[in-house]
Amino acid sequence: MRRIVVVSNRVMDLKKAAQAGGVAVAIADLFRVRPGLWFGWNGKLVDTHDDPKAPDVRIGKAVGASTLATLPLTPDEHRDYYLGYSNSVLWPVFHNRLDLARFEAGFYARYMEVNERFARGLAALVQPDDIIWIHDYHLIPLGGMLRRAGITNPIGFFLHIPVPPSQAFLAVPEHRELAQALTAYDLVGLQTQADVANLIQFLEDSVSGRILQDGRIAAFDHRLAIESFPVGIDADAFVCGAKAIPPLAQSTDGVQRIIGVDRLDYSKGLPEKFRAFGHFLEKYPAYRRKIVLSQIAPPTRESVEAYHDIRQTLEALSGKINGMFGELDWVPIHYIYRSAPRDRLRDIYRASRIGFFTPLRDGMNLVAKEYVASQNPADPGVPILSRFAGAAEQLVDALIVNPYNLEETADAIKTALDMEKSERIERYSRLMSVIRGYDSAAWSASFLVTLEAAAKERSRAVAPLTPSMRASMAKLARTPHAPIALKLGGQVFKRASNGK
Repeated sequence: MRRIVVVSNRVMDLKKAAQAGGVAVAIADLFRVRPGLWFGWNGKLVDTHDDPKAPDVRIGKAVGASTLATLPLTPDEHRDYYLGYSNSVLWPVFHNRLDLARFEAGFYARYMEVNERFARGLAALVQPDDIIWIHDYHLIPLGGMLRRAGITNPIGFFLHIPVPPSQAFLAVPEHRELAQALTAYDLVGLQTQADVANLIQFLEDSVSGRILQDGRIAAFDHRLAIESFPVGIDADAFVCGAKAIPPLAQSTDGVQRIIGVDRLDYSKGLPEKFRAFGHFLEKYPAYRRKIVLSQIAPPTRESVEAYHDIRQTLEALSGKINGMFGELDWVPIHYIYRSAPRDRLRDIYRASRIGFFTPLRDGMNLVAKEYVASQNPADPGVPILSRFAGAAEQLVDALIVNPYNLEETADAIKTALDMEKSERIERYSRLMSVIRGYDSAAWSASFLVTLEAAAKERSRAVAPLTPSMRASMAKLARTPHAPIALKLGGQVFKRASNGK
């Protein structure tokens, strides 16, 4: 079985990855069934690299048939590559927030330098039969750098965040360089069909890319496949493990919970969520003292100014709403500024009448799928989901809302609370059918099968000329009585009638 080389900005211990949630779980599951190498930053910062041109790769202890290979970053690299270009340029632009992008000098140069270090370190570890799978926006240029280093293996790229409309993408000063970098891959995987359409449009607008008859995209003399592969979860991990937890610590009987779990990020629509919940309490006073919103918002990228602002906004909003509607024995919003263990979350999901997932823009939103999978089939809760989450393409039986529309979102809360059990069960059954039908194992398997097929198509395309082939062609042109055609490397080159 061919080894899978997974490359991502961060790597973690494979035993811990299974409990981390999100995509880390899918990668850990993949390495249980396939031999692999996981390559990326180890999360550590060093004052300087002993040799700036050396990748400084550390090989970890093997776990089964899989190994970790990591490298550190310097504080300057972390500031400009990670916090700078990756998360202050690409992240806001890809989430269609040009107003928050910081196009500062030096960010892109360092972004490319770190990707070069990744490429140098990885190229030395790649084996001839490996399949290389690169993940996310931090490493867009890596595939092209590996190609220039002589790596001919299948190389695929998966973007976990959304693709913005073409006009937003074009605002990035280096958009042509990013477009060219993408064409080095055999396959680019995206979360949704809307993302596929946006990326194809961007390639057409930026570098005159065109769609071929076989569905691939041609640009810069390369052909690449672009397809949708929505990330899934391991549903059984939630179905089998979830159990009921004690009732809420409220003196009022029958208080029900709305649960939200989102990283503290401006793309998650948390202020809009709080305002919609406050509007619900104002519009439907009969539900006061009967419902609480528990919002878990783990911190992320705290050194980026926009994240400091969103925290202050949420603290102010939760305080305002609790002050307006709260009682001595009832607090409407429980705002928790820290993470929760995955096992604990699973139980909280099961005990919550509503799952509230309303990002302004999101690649997928796996917590919505985890919430559904954790429900009691005999008495399930109801997910409320933003139409701008990638998961909305699949989870059509959730209550789909526009998070910018506070009236619509508030009404959806009431609909979910009033929904008959029979309808909740029917919706849950259809949602679970989707979640089980395309789980994390199906996601990785379908991507890798498609990548191998796309790589075979590339191998059938015209190969680049080697120096010896060029010399033979030059000799053909200089020889008056040479044959009309010459076969080199499986390709046929014809001499023109004028002898050239």
